[in-house]
Amino acid sequence: QVQLVESGGGLVQPGGSLRLSCAASGSRFRLYAMGWYRQAPGKQRELVAQITSGGSTNYADSVKGRFTISRDNAKNTVYLQMNSLKPEDTAVYYCNAQEKWVSRGWGQGTQVTVSS
Repeated sequence: QVQLVESGGGLVQPGGSLRLSCAASGSRFRLYAMGWYRQAPGKQRELVAQITSGGSTNYADSVKGRFTISRDNAKNTVYLQMNSLKPEDTAVYYCNAQEKWVSRGWGQGTQVTVSS
C-alpha cells in the first residue's frame, strides 16, 4: 500500500481557483496511474481526473476545460488545478493510486467548498 496525503482544499468563491496536491510515499510513484475523485454529501464518489504513468489524462465531462491534472515524479506528487469553480464542485476530494488497474491506496480527503 502507498500512503497518500492531500492538501490544498478550502473555501473559495464561485469563479475562483484552487490547486490540490497529493503526496505519495515510496519509490513506485512513477509507475502509478493517479486519480482525483470527489464525493459530495449524499452522492457516490466519482472520478474527476486521471493521469497515467505515461502522462495521458482524462477528465469527467463536468470539469473538462476547467480542471487540469498533472504530476511531478521527482516530488512523488500529483496536482489538480481547479479553475472557474462552481458551487456544484463542492465535495471532499480524494486522490488514488493504481498500478495495473489495482488500487494501491487512498488519501484521507480534502474538503473543497465553493460558496459566496
